[in-house]
Amino acid sequence: MKPDLFEAPDYYNLDELLTEEHKLVRDAAREWVKRDVSPIIEEYAQKAEFPKQIVNGLAEIGAFGPYIPEEYGGAGLDQISYGLIMQEIERGDSGVRSTASVQSSLVMYPIWKYGNEAQRKKYLPKLASGEWIGCFGLTEPDHGSNPGGMTTNFKDMGDHYLLNGAKMWISNAPFAEIAVVWAKNEEGRIHGLIVERGMEGFSTPETHNKWSLRASATGELIFDNVKVPKENLLPNKSGLGAPLGCLDSARYGIAWGAIGAAMDCYDTALRYSKERMQFGKPIGQFQLQQKKLAEMITEITKAQLLTWRLGVLRNEDKATSAQISMAKRNNVDMAINIAREARQMLGGMGITGEYSIMRHSMNLESVITYEGTHDIHLLITGLDITGLNAFK
Repeated sequence: MKPDLFEAPDYYNLDELLTEEHKLVRDAAREWVKRDVSPIIEEYAQKAEFPKQIVNGLAEIGAFGPYIPEEYGGAGLDQISYGLIMQEIERGDSGVRSTASVQSSLVMYPIWKYGNEAQRKKYLPKLASGEWIGCFGLTEPDHGSNPGGMTTNFKDMGDHYLLNGAKMWISNAPFAEIAVVWAKNEEGRIHGLIVERGMEGFSTPETHNKWSLRASATGELIFDNVKVPKENLLPNKSGLGAPLGCLDSARYGIAWGAIGAAMDCYDTALRYSKERMQFGKPIGQFQLQQKKLAEMITEITKAQLLTWRLGVLRNEDKATSAQISMAKRNNVDMAINIAREARQMLGGMGITGEYSIMRHSMNLESVITYEGTHDIHLLITGLDITGLNAFK
């Protein structure tokens, strides 16, 4: 087992833009990843299994709902702290970050923002502590980039709702205690419902044979005449804007997380370039290898500046959905390109589990697709700058 020697690049001294609290939060997450994730993650990725023993550690570093107020079990941190935690976790593995990101932004966030006080007190403390893991049901077998076309629906039966439909590509589904599910009522209006494991007709079959996010549990949500208590409907927001508001928070976390994956690939390639000898000298002395490394650190630095500014805007409640889309698209694209270049620098060793690069590269193939594909985010920017809708 190789030691985790990761050293984070900070070419523009961005640490000077962070508060002491930001750095303490980040460093705690970094040390936890080095101690509890790096030594085991290759093994779990190889056997396509989520390491459930790390859930308590994720809770301890504040990875579950870091910006949720302390009265509900959260850490009460700001948006930059949330981003830094996601960066450090994804430096370890995108699948582990997905688990934390879904729990925070797609489960706890809607209950906090769209739920009532009884729902907040019932669910948020258990989710923050990791006692319960949640999942988010939006994507359907026939409705990915067009979530508004969903067919999952519920009917008012007087003393309860009757829920029918299916969701797929759901992170955490196989072992989640609750699911925040988006479905249409009889008028076609989208609402959020909290569905609990054990409700009759609710099942969560696991998705197998993935080549990406192998250390993350993915599944389906099946609803066959599920009776959902009326008190489980999120009352404070409906319409497609409700789940999209959750995705804004999650996409923001991804924009930070992708930097972590890129940093790990860069750091691995840089270290390797100084140690690997060819033609009598380290490969880092060759111009083409220096070109690759120089471009990597340039792109990482640009992405760091982008997310820091976005974090400031989020803290001030000024960030737009389109700005978040730009950061998600740019940073994941940046990370996947760095992973590919770093893999080449390591030659044959780059495809082995002895190094993290190939795992990051495979993971990022999912990250560039989920929560808004690369192309969809491009069109969101296009709509924002032209005012012309390419989706219709």
